[in-house]
Amino acid sequence: MNQEVESVGPENASSRCGFVAIVGRPNVGKSTLLNALLGRKVSIVSPKPQTTRHRILGILNRDNLQIVFVDTPGLHSNERRAMNRYMNRAARASLADADVNLFVVEALTWTDEDQRVLEYLKNCGRTIVLIVNKVDTIYPKERLLPYMLEMQHKTQFAAIVPLSGLKRDGLEQLPALLAQYLPESPPHFPVEQYTDRSELFRATEIIREKLTWRLNQELPYGITVQIERFEAQEGRLVINAIIWVERAGQKAIVIGQGGERLKEIGRASRLEIKAMFRKPVHLELWVKVKENWSDSEAALRQLGFE
Repeated sequence: MNQEVESVGPENASSRCGFVAIVGRPNVGKSTLLNALLGRKVSIVSPKPQTTRHRILGILNRDNLQIVFVDTPGLHSNERRAMNRYMNRAARASLADADVNLFVVEALTWTDEDQRVLEYLKNCGRTIVLIVNKVDTIYPKERLLPYMLEMQHKTQFAAIVPLSGLKRDGLEQLPALLAQYLPESPPHFPVEQYTDRSELFRATEIIREKLTWRLNQELPYGITVQIERFEAQEGRLVINAIIWVERAGQKAIVIGQGGERLKEIGRASRLEIKAMFRKPVHLELWVKVKENWSDSEAALRQLGFE
């Protein structure tokens, strides 16, 4: 299903640059795919659907080519709370702004939410490349062919690409394939830049990732992180962060018996932030209650959801 791709390199002097949105329903591996394409961690990942809450740019630079990938929250039908409506707005805006939309689905799976995402994409009128992700979980591989033939009848995809973001299999030709659909343009960002997000944002997301992994079953969505202090001091990074929950009972869950769970979350966060910024980190965490913050547009704005 892959098509022949033209080379974009030193021998082809025209420079191409454009935006490629990575879209799909929750939990199909969009953030894992972005990190694999860049060869570094830009978006946090967890087994929990709707982990990605913001649009995040990941910038891939090649000879005469810059692809600005846009990681988006998973499009979903439940808009009961303000947080769900915010995430869907962020994802839909990315579809309309992109030069190419990478539509990510899970191999051998097609749901009503997949169909709903496809309808959004068709209405946008942009080039759509279908990514059949998680092929590493399929045995035998021959089962993929009928599925991909079925996908061809869904709409006119520019290409259908089977791959595994987790295993980084099948990624090699994707940048060159996408380059064909990007405009001739100089780079939008400096070639050394790989994301639009600040160090403070990335540290915030790391803490939230560690919370999500350790509270996957117990505290689904009513949790977020806000950093109040983020500064270099005597050769180390000093971070003070608040973990916001929605109810008093959730506070006890985050802290854990004798404070052990909060210590574990802090330790894991500190180690990853230290590795990311390559300097010692002093991290202090507090857990506070803000009633029903995820269902308040005003609270979302106060907590950095713009």
